[in-house]
Amino acid sequence: MTDPILSAEKVSKTYGDGGSRVEVLRDLSFALAPEDSCAVLGPSGSGKSTLLYTLAGLEPPTSGRVFLGATDVYGLDEKGRSRLRLQEIGFVLQDHGLLPYLTALENVQIANAVGRVLDAAAARRRGLELLDELGLKDRAHHRPSALSGGEKQRVAIARAMFLKPRILLCDEPTGNLDAANAASVLEQLLRLHAAMKGALVVVTHNAESADRFGRRLIFEHGALREA
Repeated sequence: MTDPILSAEKVSKTYGDGGSRVEVLRDLSFALAPEDSCAVLGPSGSGKSTLLYTLAGLEPPTSGRVFLGATDVYGLDEKGRSRLRLQEIGFVLQDHGLLPYLTALENVQIANAVGRVLDAAAARRRGLELLDELGLKDRAHHRPSALSGGEKQRVAIARAMFLKPRILLCDEPTGNLDAANAASVLEQLLRLHAAMKGALVVVTHNAESADRFGRRLIFEHGALREA
């Protein structure tokens, strides 16, 4: 069996205490192989976003461990986790999270502004290449206020893909879009995943969209099971 690229071992996450205690993740175990595409289905408010944030190194579990390859994610300090996220993990939010005062191209290059991985010319080329792949070449110098909802989400995908992450995590990336835009964004996302040779996890409430993925996982009672 191929070694997992991302895995969780008996992960639990609890908020509050006493009578207000809420257990969101319950002894959850999960393994993702390189090149897997995985849809996570579950009701709103069930904790799917918490799961993604925990896998991304953004939300420390109450107990259990998360591994990226052989690296114990929460064995690293915050600086180490930030570096790991920058280099290895792309994240797409339901609400694109674009910076309103930057152009589409500048938003796509934001990881490079933080990490200084590429020189300015190479970063510009990479950003324009991604926007072109997503049908946004002519929108590169528009700010988010001049873009449609579907265009904003495609810019967010390009931003997440900028440093060629091994893992792409998406939290309801089409949840705020109409059916036509949602289908277009999902198609682009799956096409980029196939080209990047990395692993993809998408949280969605849409069972029809989930059928497009190699794996379907149901999130319920704080744990995951194969559909």
